[in-house]
Amino acid sequence: MSAHYALLKSESLLHISGPDTLTFLQGQTTCDTREVDAHHAVVGAYCNPQGRMACDFLLVQLGENHYALRLKADILASAAKTFGKYIVFSKAELESEREDWQIIGCWGSQVAEAFAKLDIPLPQGKYQAVTGEGYVLVQMDDAGTVFEALIDIQNHKGLFESLTNVISKGEESQWQGLQIRAGMGRVEAPNVEELLPQMLNYDVTGHVNFTKGCYTGQEIVARLHYRGKAKRRLYLGEIATTEAPLAGTELFNSGSEQSVGTVVNAAYDGQHTACLFTATTKGIEEGLRLASGQGPAVELRQLPYALPDQS
Repeated sequence: MSAHYALLKSESLLHISGPDTLTFLQGQTTCDTREVDAHHAVVGAYCNPQGRMACDFLLVQLGENHYALRLKADILASAAKTFGKYIVFSKAELESEREDWQIIGCWGSQVAEAFAKLDIPLPQGKYQAVTGEGYVLVQMDDAGTVFEALIDIQNHKGLFESLTNVISKGEESQWQGLQIRAGMGRVEAPNVEELLPQMLNYDVTGHVNFTKGCYTGQEIVARLHYRGKAKRRLYLGEIATTEAPLAGTELFNSGSEQSVGTVVNAAYDGQHTACLFTATTKGIEEGLRLASGQGPAVELRQLPYALPDQS
């Protein structure tokens, strides 16, 4: 059966609850939190005043006045500290150490049939959600073959066990490979406050709402969008190695000692090592190598979306 699941241990949830939660996040992040409810999730990022991203996230409603930011586990503590500086002025509270809600990636051409066996209705579009007792299911692609399930395993363990009975266990690296090939760059610890949203193509993927109004770093992000162009963009590549390079690994042209790019995310999915990386246009044109000018070649692959004209 082409339906798989994986417990996403590299991901974590930053819980935020209280009547001011969405108002607080609206003034801090790149997305429009007014779009979030039990049926809709959004993707976004938090930037520092210089427009550099401290984290990216998927924002989901778990219950009444209870929300969660799904982000990389290795930046959970730093993200909680960053948001914590400002949330003290709002009727909202952060919780970064809860273990009741867990994140499960589900994918495959027959995953919809598996959910039907559990009497779980499906969302009807990308980032749309279905909310039930102890779970939220979010569609992560346009085709309806990739989902994230947030489940309260502590109080609804039976639901998770039922899910594992109808869907085959996969590897988290397979899930990561799907996200990478979808061109969805993520902020990991080595890249915290290093990248502008445009460097991860967030102006293309919907992570930035340019009409929502002010938020931290908005002036820098908007100026680049309307009056400039990004010096580096996010690209998709493959490397002939079974060991995925770490985020932050530098890229070079052949024989050169000058860095022209940086690995953002990488995963070996059992067949290939796929990676997302930022690089200059000139660096792309001259060919890239991993970690040094004599390192493995990075073969450029086509992103599933178009980038703005870089000329």
